[in-house]
Amino acid sequence: MPKQKVSPPAAVRRRIGGAGASAIRWALRVATSIVAWTLLLHLFTFLGIPRPPLPIVRPSCLGGRNNSSAADAVVATREAGHLVHPALPPRRLYKSNGYLLVSCNGGLNQMRAAICDMVTVARYLNLTMVIPELDKQSFWADPSDFGDIFDVNHFIDSLRDEVKIVKELPQKFSEKVPLSMQPISWSSEKYYLRQILPLVRKHKVVRFSKTDSRLANNGLPLKLQKLRCYVNYRALRFTPSIEALGNKMISILRRTGSFIVLHLRYEMDMLAFSGCTHGCSDEETEELTRMRYAYPWWKEKEIDSEKKRLEGLCPLTPGETTLVLKALGFPRDTRVYIASGEIYGGEKRLAVLKTEFPNIVRKEMLLSDDELRPFQKHSTQMAALDYLVSVASDVFVPSNDGNMAKVVEGHRRFTGFHKTIQLDKKKLVELIDLFEDQELSWEEFSVAVKELHEGRISQPTRRRVIPGQPKEEDYFYANPHECLGPARKRRERLKHIEI
Repeated sequence: MPKQKVSPPAAVRRRIGGAGASAIRWALRVATSIVAWTLLLHLFTFLGIPRPPLPIVRPSCLGGRNNSSAADAVVATREAGHLVHPALPPRRLYKSNGYLLVSCNGGLNQMRAAICDMVTVARYLNLTMVIPELDKQSFWADPSDFGDIFDVNHFIDSLRDEVKIVKELPQKFSEKVPLSMQPISWSSEKYYLRQILPLVRKHKVVRFSKTDSRLANNGLPLKLQKLRCYVNYRALRFTPSIEALGNKMISILRRTGSFIVLHLRYEMDMLAFSGCTHGCSDEETEELTRMRYAYPWWKEKEIDSEKKRLEGLCPLTPGETTLVLKALGFPRDTRVYIASGEIYGGEKRLAVLKTEFPNIVRKEMLLSDDELRPFQKHSTQMAALDYLVSVASDVFVPSNDGNMAKVVEGHRRFTGFHKTIQLDKKKLVELIDLFEDQELSWEEFSVAVKELHEGRISQPTRRRVIPGQPKEEDYFYANPHECLGPARKRRERLKHIEI
């Protein structure tokens, strides 16, 4: 006798029916979402609008980053030419010990390094940091604020799992006069813990009136060194308008193949401050001296220019730089981008360089007047454009080892040990003088210059540490070796100077 089919109870049938209907509704929602998302992406592509963000997870600096290089921490990727922004990291919850105000001093790269240090100090002491103030008292008197140069929201959001950063003090502190002080230069984290933290707890709001070189190069915990790198290479992003113009210049330069960047630090302020007047006329020397005396915060007044030059402490002149580039083997048709402000002496002083390397370009030759006009009275923003091109170049050659030269060198190491030629100015001026006095032939001079720089092209190495002499040791931001992964070091080999 066949088995009789038994129908499920009505309640069960209702549950089954309800579940089936829910599954169908869910499937329809998924299908509709997929179709809508696909159409949206096509619409964004058609209109040239950046695609919506996709979630990317970033490990915590003081936790997950310890086992991997900061270079591997992904905060943004590029897809089909569009910037894809990451999802926000989870906010770090901590009881703030007080508020930290910082007033940066110096040019773009000196302030950039200081910001990285101050974020690290705020993280270590569990402080709330206010968006930094930028120097408006320098020679060029640039009125730019932090938000005119850096992407404020990205800066805050990318560090939200490390330190709380606010755009301004809360209302209850708005009328409070903060304790203003200058931290001791080249200090370890222990100094901030023992000397600064009690002051913040007492006064609630502390302002650092100077921030350059206030954190030691060496001897800090690895997690703090990696945080300094993360802030520098990931959190400090230039504004979209600066990034767009910088990328446009790089794209134009790439159309004709490789290019080098010559950071020709031969501006009036540098020569006046350093007292380096080699090759200048008597009238120019007097003008530079008057300028040095006009600025009281430039403490050194009486300077022996020739002595300083022979010690390797002066930027190379455009003429000296021309000799060095030729001796290193750069061909005449090398595309040379000059990263600098206005060259002291103008076109007359650049004549020799342009004769030997006629394929010279500057910002003004790559961008229209309308594109550059918003930046022209803002030296720091103009320097940011040069920074982007310098980091992207095939070879970077600074004529002086100042802050930009050092910070760009470190950034190029971080992105793959790209070639930076660190000129040995002390020995170079000796060779140049011997050549100009006809005591060396061109062949002898060229060979000597090449041999001198075989080991000075940013290959992997550790920083030089000189206990008790932090100014003489290697600068952290020129070679942040703690942040450079071992795999990258193994892949890198000594490179020839020729491009």
